[in-house]
Amino acid sequence: MKVILTQDVPNLGQAGEVEDVAAGYARNYLFREGLAVKATKGAIKEFKRRKAVDARREEKMAARAEALAERLRGVTLAFEAKAGETGHLYGSITPAAIAEALEREVGEKFDRRKHILSEPLREVGEHVVSVRLSADVVAEVKALVKPEGGELPEAKPTEAPEEAPQEKAEEQVSEEDQADE
Repeated sequence: MKVILTQDVPNLGQAGEVEDVAAGYARNYLFREGLAVKATKGAIKEFKRRKAVDARREEKMAARAEALAERLRGVTLAFEAKAGETGHLYGSITPAAIAEALEREVGEKFDRRKHILSEPLREVGEHVVSVRLSADVVAEVKALVKPEGGELPEAKPTEAPEEAPQEKAEEQVSEEDQADE
């Protein structure tokens, strides 16, 4: 008996394939479990139509995810939290708080479990948070965590980088030329 698999069946085939199976197996297992339907001309035609509709929907979802990823690339989220002098937060910025801030910023719904791929932020500073928009589209968003009522701890002042030896030699030559004139 020919059947169209509606779901993947181990040791038999993938969803959408037409398989030839024993009549008893189809009747007693595949049909009852909703894993397959009888392969008639109408059923095959309907299954192909449904598959085409699903493919178009997937394309639209992928395009929408790409557009949203592009919008998210320029987003910087700002958070304030109580922090110690070392920059360690007393609490943390949770994925739920990140999802909430993204919703306010972008206007789209984000689920903290499905979309936010980050551990809670526990340090003051700039962090990169990954956001999953679809199975194969992941965007990165910057999150800036500041201590409550204060500024970011000042970075140690760095000295100006010393000039390259060649540049120093050129300066000395030009100074000598000026002295000679």
